[in-house]
Amino acid sequence: MIRLLLALLLFTAAAWGEPIRIKDLVEFDGVRGNDLVGYGLVVGLNGTGDGIRNAPFTEEIMANLLERLGANVTGEEFRPKNVAAVFVTAELPPFARSGGRIDVTVSAIGDAKSLLGGTLVMTPLNGADGQIYAVAQGTIIAGGISAEGEAARVVQGVPTAGVIPSGARVEREVEFDFSGLSNLRLALKSADFTTAERIERAVNADFGRRVAVMQDAGTVAVDIGAAGMRSPAHVISRIEGILVEPETRARVVVDQRSGTIVMGADVRISRVAVAQGNLTLRVEESPLVVQPNPFSEGATVVVPRSSASIGTDGTGLAEVRGGTDLAEVVAGLNALGVAPHDMIDILKSINAAGALHAEFVVN
Repeated sequence: MIRLLLALLLFTAAAWGEPIRIKDLVEFDGVRGNDLVGYGLVVGLNGTGDGIRNAPFTEEIMANLLERLGANVTGEEFRPKNVAAVFVTAELPPFARSGGRIDVTVSAIGDAKSLLGGTLVMTPLNGADGQIYAVAQGTIIAGGISAEGEAARVVQGVPTAGVIPSGARVEREVEFDFSGLSNLRLALKSADFTTAERIERAVNADFGRRVAVMQDAGTVAVDIGAAGMRSPAHVISRIEGILVEPETRARVVVDQRSGTIVMGADVRISRVAVAQGNLTLRVEESPLVVQPNPFSEGATVVVPRSSASIGTDGTGLAEVRGGTDLAEVVAGLNALGVAPHDMIDILKSINAAGALHAEFVVN
């Protein structure tokens, strides 16, 4: 546990201490996907489809489909078990062109037991504006499996949902005159004033002129005309590869279900003492003031001096130096064999006391 935690800390420090490409730090304004949704019918199931009595909309969809194909079933009573009503979702990527193919996700909306082996019948996919942008059809690859007998049933994964790789063909393009842009905005994935300012300086230094202007913590505007290049696409291509060292807030993320704790290298704690069960944690600050020699040109210096101690009744004591570093405190807790869930409770208490100088995120 202690080696894993220290490895995560070293990895986090290394990741944020190295330059990152701008394309991995920002989203380009206008360059985004669009969500599509539709509902249709899956056929060819091996008796695992919807029960018509519990899902009457399945019968309605099937009747409408058959009527469009020339089969009149009005007033007829049919209850097949090899069909299921489904929602079909997909994302239309930016700059998708007519005739291109995209992946789709199929999810049952009735009481079907499994979509394994089923085939999605031609289903239109609509955008937020109600227009049809793609049409999906194909064999479903289910995400699980189920088996049952007369007195028992076992299910692994989620057999009522699946995907169709390249299962939809793009029929309509999203109208967007990208080549006509005169200004472009870079939207930071994680808003930060320092990172935005570094992106501004890096872009201007690369072009040799004032091209980028930081507008706020999450936006950097780029003047396409001032860049002196043929098109916005060429400007983005050049900006994407520029390296910038990002800055992030100190953050501690814990997952109570799995007992996982991940923290950044900049996380610090101040003077605090915590008692949990028979465990005692104490962090103290004892700064040392160093005076210069008489009649010298030196200056008074305050040398930080910290100590942390973690102990339990009758089980020994673990000393951690430089206790303002939370990583060392957690390492000491690990050395005493403190359970991850108990460690999370301790971190919560430190944060509630105002001694944890980091954003505390609990999942």
